[in-house]
Amino acid sequence: MKPTESELEILQLLWEHGPQPVRVINEMINKKREVGYTTTLKIMQLMNEKGLTIRDTTSRTHVYSANIDEQKTRSTLLSEFINTTFRGSAQSLVLQALGSSKTSQAELDEIKQLINRMENAKNEEL
Repeated sequence: MKPTESELEILQLLWEHGPQPVRVINEMINKKREVGYTTTLKIMQLMNEKGLTIRDTTSRTHVYSANIDEQKTRSTLLSEFINTTFRGSAQSLVLQALGSSKTSQAELDEIKQLINRMENAKNEEL
């Protein structure tokens, strides 16, 4: 199931900080923008119903944790984005990203290393 933008924001906090009660998640969100506690609570309850999170109810304060894998979610969302925005072309995505932002030399070096590793892996397959 594809998370909404608000759900993804909460998932990112859970992936980064681990299991948290609603109050803590709401405080983290409020550092960026103002959101009411009940709004965060409702979103997290819906996420639990959808299976995006798991709720631990053993203590008075319910603690939520992510129930979907971060890497798998990123991969799925990126594939959908590439397909819908760049007509399936990863090359177009990379060229757009590199052309529209200031890329440091260190980032370029890392990209080159990744390309070299991918080419070497392809050559080993042949």
